[in-house]
Amino acid sequence: MPDDLFIRTNAAADFIRAKTSLAPKVAIVLGSGLGEVAAHITEATAIPYAEIPNFPRSTVEGHSGKLLIGKLAATPVAVMQGRVHGYEGYSPAEVTFPMRVLGRMGIHRIIITNAAGGINTSFTQGSLVLIRDHINLTGLNPLTGPNDDRLGQRFFDMSDAYSSRLRALAQQHSEKLETGKLNEGVYIAVPGPSYETPAEIRAFRTLGADLVGMSTVHEVIVARHMQMEVLGISCVTNMAAGVLPEKINHLEVMEIGKRVEHQLAALLNAIVPEIVR
Repeated sequence: MPDDLFIRTNAAADFIRAKTSLAPKVAIVLGSGLGEVAAHITEATAIPYAEIPNFPRSTVEGHSGKLLIGKLAATPVAVMQGRVHGYEGYSPAEVTFPMRVLGRMGIHRIIITNAAGGINTSFTQGSLVLIRDHINLTGLNPLTGPNDDRLGQRFFDMSDAYSSRLRALAQQHSEKLETGKLNEGVYIAVPGPSYETPAEIRAFRTLGADLVGMSTVHEVIVARHMQMEVLGISCVTNMAAGVLPEKINHLEVMEIGKRVEHQLAALLNAIVPEIVR
């Protein structure tokens, strides 16, 4: 029921607030192999997901399962070191529960990162790509069911789900860091956990997808439902099935993620203070 979700969300938000004197302005979700970006957080309070009331627990290697409240570039932030996915057995409502909590904590801007397969052949492994839009091919929507108006309106616009303002800001700082202009692309989400077949990738390319992954879109839908401004960043950890004559494995995904962490950390350090202005 909506009331139950509202109560559970507030209970988790209150628990986190009691652990720190900081009031985060920006939230960051770190995807597979990208968790060590959290090492750049200062004055950090680490809260294991297992301690937060009603919070789902990650079971995937590469997702440490901690919420950090601290500062990045002197800006108060909440950092999710890892996330949960539908393929772990969680419902869309459970997957997106952390978004609800972050929103109830008064956070209005969120940076969501992920590891993705590259469909667009102009992308290279280890590159960062700004998500311009998404295609939800999971067959599910986290807002299905009763709507609680205290969390967001039933019907809302998704035409600028991935903020054009924040993408422009990221591009400006990427050029200042001398990493060049970032590619932008459309992210298509699938349920997983198996990687896609070459035939599926050809179909996704026809649909207009540049990236493929198993996360993010449900989180973004709920974040926008709560009127949070979203910046999405994918790390192309592998080329999708059939793009290159080689097989895909999760260890490679995490390894490539670790190689690009310094670039992601530098970009986040630069843009986080600007996001809240």
